[in-house]
Amino acid sequence: MAQTTLLAIVNPLSGTASVSQKQQWIDFLRKKAADAGFSPEAVFTTHPGHATELAREAVQQGIRRLVIIGGDGTMNETARALLHTPTALGIVPVGSGNGLARHLNLPLNPRKAIERAIDGRPVVIDSGRINDHAFFCTTGMGFDAYVAQEFARQPVRGLATYIRTAYRAFWNYQPGSYEIGQQQYPLFSLTVANAGQFGNNAWIAPKANVADGLLDVCLLKPFPRTAAGGLAWRLFNKTLDQSGYLTVRPTRSVVIKGEGPLLVHIDGEPLQLTTDTATIQAVPSSLLVVA
Repeated sequence: MAQTTLLAIVNPLSGTASVSQKQQWIDFLRKKAADAGFSPEAVFTTHPGHATELAREAVQQGIRRLVIIGGDGTMNETARALLHTPTALGIVPVGSGNGLARHLNLPLNPRKAIERAIDGRPVVIDSGRINDHAFFCTTGMGFDAYVAQEFARQPVRGLATYIRTAYRAFWNYQPGSYEIGQQQYPLFSLTVANAGQFGNNAWIAPKANVADGLLDVCLLKPFPRTAAGGLAWRLFNKTLDQSGYLTVRPTRSVVIKGEGPLLVHIDGEPLQLTTDTATIQAVPSSLLVVA
């Protein structure tokens, strides 16, 4: 039997597509990959962290291309095992946000994305690290993390659910205070961006570059509710950095201290830290991605 040279990792829960639909994409991938000279295999994930386990095993076996069919959570789980290795990550974005894929201008149509993941060329991008956790798109705290936590509790994923969750969260959320460089900041949200957007073309850091060795620290001050509509328009119009409520600071590293154990999100997935301090740093040229 031919040695596997391309492994597809498929999250059956990502997005709103059915498992049978994803199986059709796997069949399409197998044919395209075989036609391109690969010996492909595909595996469905069965539990949190499974993609990391599969990716780590693939690296050890010398597999040089991994393709994920999933969202930003699956991307993160897989990519963290590929850091500083010669194995390249192909992304078929079928999640709720698909932030990194959108930033890289990858196709959102699954079949076109599969073709790109097989035929495209690997490029080197940066990643980030918050305490001991890798991120590739954004990490943050405040409103973003609160919404991520509420969204993770919903029985149904997808953009419509996310919008409803964020709308409800907005009316319940209270801004917090954060210490950065011995200065205290009251903030609605604090995002550290490697890529420019959360997903769904919501651009928090429009000038972010995934290959410049820097992260963009985005400080969004509390604002009156009457300003929410205009800020949302700017977020999706790629002009939020022109608002007086947002300050963006490019940096290689930053230490942030909260008022208690920090609730953060990592590429859209919520995580409750056990400490009130987050050390966030850029990890330059650390991941190969097929673009």
